[in-house]
Amino acid sequence: MNAGMPANYTKAKVRQLQTTLYLASKVNTKRRFHALYDKVYREDVMRMAWIRVKANGGSAGVDQETIDYIVQEYGEDRLIEECRSALMQKTYQARPVRRHEIPKGDGKVRPLGIPTVRDRVIQMATKIVIEPIFEADFRDNSFGFRPKRSIHDAINRIHEAVRSEKVNWVVDVDIQGYFDNIPHDKLMQMVKQRIGDRRILKLILMWLKAGVMKEGERFDTTLGSPQGGVISPLLANVYLHYLDTIWAKKFAHIGTIVRYADDLVILCRYKAQAVEAIQVLKVVFQKLELTMNTSKSKLVNLWEGKEGFDFLGHTHRRMPYWGKNGRILYYFRSCPSRKAMKKMRDKVKEAFKQRGILQWSLDDMIKHMNPKIQGWKNAYAKCDPWTANRFLAKVDWYIRRRFSLWWNRKHKKRKASQANLFALLPKAGLKSVTTWG
Repeated sequence: MNAGMPANYTKAKVRQLQTTLYLASKVNTKRRFHALYDKVYREDVMRMAWIRVKANGGSAGVDQETIDYIVQEYGEDRLIEECRSALMQKTYQARPVRRHEIPKGDGKVRPLGIPTVRDRVIQMATKIVIEPIFEADFRDNSFGFRPKRSIHDAINRIHEAVRSEKVNWVVDVDIQGYFDNIPHDKLMQMVKQRIGDRRILKLILMWLKAGVMKEGERFDTTLGSPQGGVISPLLANVYLHYLDTIWAKKFAHIGTIVRYADDLVILCRYKAQAVEAIQVLKVVFQKLELTMNTSKSKLVNLWEGKEGFDFLGHTHRRMPYWGKNGRILYYFRSCPSRKAMKKMRDKVKEAFKQRGILQWSLDDMIKHMNPKIQGWKNAYAKCDPWTANRFLAKVDWYIRRRFSLWWNRKHKKRKASQANLFALLPKAGLKSVTTWG
């Protein structure tokens, strides 16, 4: 990397640019920004884009160039300068994305479109420049893929609404194939409301139309913004910002909307409000040329813990507790969903099935498992620890049980009792999924 531009200096310069754009956008909500293209290929912006792409990792695109190859052989500075030069000379052409399918729990697959590393760097540089402009507009109910916002924030917003607004009914909404069905023309109209620089608009449209490579054959993309692209989450938020705006202006009295990218729930006090919310959503989705997945969307009755709903990897419902004088009280709680619990157990089982695992030492196994355990703890133990820990303790038990089976297969002549090994593992450094350990 260029020793003349330290990472801290680059970060500070980029933050200054983003702050300037954000404030300008916030002050004038009707302003269209024109002189942006030259900022995308600024050295500090392009260098920060590369730092973020490298940190995110990911596999190669259709050109088979990996991040490791660029770092170890091709040269980071060389890549950055080539990206800058292609933009300055207007010779840049986006490559098709590589189709990669990830199996889902229901037997279906989630299609990802993986751009080349070069395309990811230029997309990231563009995102760095235009994101603050849209961030100034985005509503407070939107949490997905936004700076300084997280799944935990979205779940906390749900808890706040339930406490303060006496929520009894929830509309749990699933948009059918959202990322694959965004109409390009309508999306570009929304982008143009804030971006007037034709060169930026051309870049965005180029990425949308770049096509998909699958098994050596190229397919055109006439709809959608492929999951896996650096700029796709921002564009997805821009498109659904229309829903957020319409709801805030005309339908906020019906209920509270909480959205994380294309996952959303509407929290209502009365059933009539929830039913009305469904009708409003159908009208808005029709205008956006989107479809509500009726097989996954549902109306949930929270009253007296009758039903719950899954949202962002957690199950949310009112749970019964014994109060004074033998009365049963219901408190709104969140815990890892059944799907999340199964996924954690499957990951543990998979980790202990690797080839050569019996040759590993206990320290090696603990070092292998701890990052996974810490990741699950960060994801599931922080929203509602009192409730979540009771469920995550079962995952802890399952992990220790797998360690016990592994140890006794490895040491057939000096097996350890499960109780002794369970006591040993925390002392040896094994982390806990719960906040108890």
